[in-house]
Amino acid sequence: MMKHLNLFKLLYLFVISFILVSCGPASNTNRFAPLTTVNTAESIEKPYVILISLDGFRHDYVNTYNPPYLSSFIEEGSQAASLIPSFPTKTFPNHYTIATGMYPDNHGLLANSYYDYDKKKTYSIGNRETVVDGSFYKGTPLWVNANSTGMVTASYFFVGTEADIQGVHPTYYYNYDGKVTNQERVDQAIKWLEMTEETRPHLITLYFSDMDDTGHRYGPNNKEKIKEALLKLDSTLGDLFDRVDSTGLPVNIVIVSDHGMAEQSIEKLITTDTLVNDVLYNMIDNGVILNVHPHNNEETDNIFNQLKQLESNFTVYKTKDTPHFENVPKNKNWGPIQVIPDDGYYFSSNKSIERRKAGNQEVFGVHGYTPALKDMHGILYAKGPAINVGSSLPSVKNIHVYPMICEILGLPVPTNVDGKLSYLKGMLQE
Repeated sequence: MMKHLNLFKLLYLFVISFILVSCGPASNTNRFAPLTTVNTAESIEKPYVILISLDGFRHDYVNTYNPPYLSSFIEEGSQAASLIPSFPTKTFPNHYTIATGMYPDNHGLLANSYYDYDKKKTYSIGNRETVVDGSFYKGTPLWVNANSTGMVTASYFFVGTEADIQGVHPTYYYNYDGKVTNQERVDQAIKWLEMTEETRPHLITLYFSDMDDTGHRYGPNNKEKIKEALLKLDSTLGDLFDRVDSTGLPVNIVIVSDHGMAEQSIEKLITTDTLVNDVLYNMIDNGVILNVHPHNNEETDNIFNQLKQLESNFTVYKTKDTPHFENVPKNKNWGPIQVIPDDGYYFSSNKSIERRKAGNQEVFGVHGYTPALKDMHGILYAKGPAINVGSSLPSVKNIHVYPMICEILGLPVPTNVDGKLSYLKGMLQE
């Protein structure tokens, strides 16, 4: 009888726990990792940070188009001349570099797609199974760091927040859905700030894709379309700025972008179809770099020599000799061979090229190229009680954003972080 009673109690507790997790804050995939749902007394006294990503927002858009709300924001806060992304200058690795302060070679999210030797699986931004799998993501992103100190966090989209990294998500988060309007995201951010101080998130991340979407479709030199998208986004941001001010809370807003955008001619697309050889190797295409993974390591030199003979508007490298990286790449998931297009060229499949031709798309926008190309640079703007007014810094690498946000929130900086606070110390009040 007692055994049955204990079993009933266990079942009851399991059901209640399931209901609480399903209806409360972000659910934890790993039950052994505690999720912060209430701020500690120390966290309640900390300021607030809203980290906003404007995907694909090139460094020169504000100066070119003078959006009123962003222009005022910059005048009343601080800015860097540009934010230098990591190579390849793609969306997922650079968002996660901003979130962790680590180069992709170290945090493991090498590109929008890459092969993982340990898992024997290809990570891809289009594959939900890999996107939400926290084991692909190394390092300690800001929300995981904050969670470990007893600080409530929230996210309306940011790379990594959907995954159970170290067993946790932000306290409040949403799975990515591009159909969610910008206004809905802003409204929710304000609702979070209106929560009680015990449950109010001190770190909020927001993501807006407008400039990336427009840049890819029309190219960054289509002034009419870029300006139209920018002014619409600027209006939404102005609404956010005003409503944040009205809360009276010590909120610091940090605005970044993952990369810039370059115009690409369809005439300079290189077909990857002639380079495919499923018998000898697996090849991952990220447009500006092809990662080659031999099925048999003993064939590496043979494959390298074969590909060298095919060079035409691209160059084949052993990974250790590949240009554009910040440091010699050591992560084995790059594979032993890299193929890099010449300046102005971009890899694409025949199918994609023909689709563009059928749509009369002569030019469009791409990114991923070397960070040395200024068109690849993004933005870094900040404003708030912790931020200097009128400070203007030189171009800075995106690895340094992480320790600056940690400084504002009073979070510890992990020893394995590549970024240094000293590079952005000038943005902060003494």
